[in-house]
Amino acid sequence: MVEITEVAPHSRAARQGIRPGDMLHSINGHEIRDVLDYRFFLAESEISLNLFRNEKSYTVIIHKGEYDDIGLSFETPLMDKKHTCENKCVFCFIDQNPKGMRKSIYFKDDDSRLSFLHGNYITMTNLKTEDIQRIIDMHISPVNVSVHTTNPQLRIKMMKNKHAGEVLSYLKMLADADISIRGQIVLCKGLNDGEELDRTMEDLTAYYPSLDSVSVVPAGLTKYRQGLYPLKPFSPEECAAVIRQVNAFGDRCMERFGTRIFYPADEFYVKSKTPLPDYDFFGEYSQIENGVGMLSSFVYEFMCMLDALTEEEKQICRCVSVATGEAAAGMMQDLADRLWSVCPNLHIHIYPVKNNFFGGEVTVTGLLTGQDIAAQLQDKPLGEALLLSRSVLRSEGDLFLCGMTPTELTNILQVPLIFTPDDGGAFLRSLLGISQ
Repeated sequence: MVEITEVAPHSRAARQGIRPGDMLHSINGHEIRDVLDYRFFLAESEISLNLFRNEKSYTVIIHKGEYDDIGLSFETPLMDKKHTCENKCVFCFIDQNPKGMRKSIYFKDDDSRLSFLHGNYITMTNLKTEDIQRIIDMHISPVNVSVHTTNPQLRIKMMKNKHAGEVLSYLKMLADADISIRGQIVLCKGLNDGEELDRTMEDLTAYYPSLDSVSVVPAGLTKYRQGLYPLKPFSPEECAAVIRQVNAFGDRCMERFGTRIFYPADEFYVKSKTPLPDYDFFGEYSQIENGVGMLSSFVYEFMCMLDALTEEEKQICRCVSVATGEAAAGMMQDLADRLWSVCPNLHIHIYPVKNNFFGGEVTVTGLLTGQDIAAQLQDKPLGEALLLSRSVLRSEGDLFLCGMTPTELTNILQVPLIFTPDDGGAFLRSLLGISQ
């Protein structure tokens, strides 16, 4: 049973007399354990809810549209505690965080429900056969899977979990049931690269067409790796070699299946100074949240908006600044120069911010901290506003990774902050001060 914490006023549930504090036991005879049960069994035009109030059972029947909500809220979005990760992966980024950060930073989730609801990637090591069958029965799709390797013994070594190899069999169960699978390979130098990467890509093609796409991303390495597995970063030349390897295999997939399936992350292109592929290269962009095609998409959106500017918008007079991670700084400067050539009264300062907080090989914008931005931009000309990617804040939008608030950064820099989505068109409009 799950406790109801709020009932929306005037909702169907409220009209039936359901109250906060009531316990929801079942819908149409199906026990409710978490949000997946709730959403799945709620999707009927007539539902019978069995509830408890003060340990006494009662039932209400509600008629509604098939996918309409009934107005109930619960203590957590999952209606249950998050499932924690049981692995000790050699590349785990959370193990590389500095001490003294807020508690939530150190929580490792490995929850199939978050895969469905928010696109999180799961290793499947804390799932049992009945959990996979539940996914199949409810046709939860897509399922995002951190594969890393299809070599069972290597997967055990990389994840330090004795079940890491055997659960690979779940991929076939999902594929046979037509559940869409999105894969991720975190590439670690000297472990699952080279011939092992070839093997993994080849093995995974057996699950096509259920296999939607697979991203190949470099392991993120911070300066806090004392006592951890001795991973080394890929050199620029090695990054270029990874691109050639993955894209050559993608070419063969295109010939066999009509889709590339496998895509190297943008980080490989940036570090090796390999030109980014064209916008159409990334297909449906199903791996964009993994940093695959994000830069190409951003440039495309920016240029589309640039072409659509009115003559009045081209005359806007304004001075602003942009703080970005080192990886995207060159692209940002190029876009600023293109915009300036069309809008001569617009002045843009692009400031690459070195990630001293995490150090190591961390150059992406999304891991910038307020304290690094403050320290490096405090004496710089910032103009009317400082633009930052919304990705530098946690999902609630109130804190940087270091714990600093946007208000604190504003007070230090004495300039308004504008947080923009990872959309090139929206970014351009923010530069010009045009309402979205």
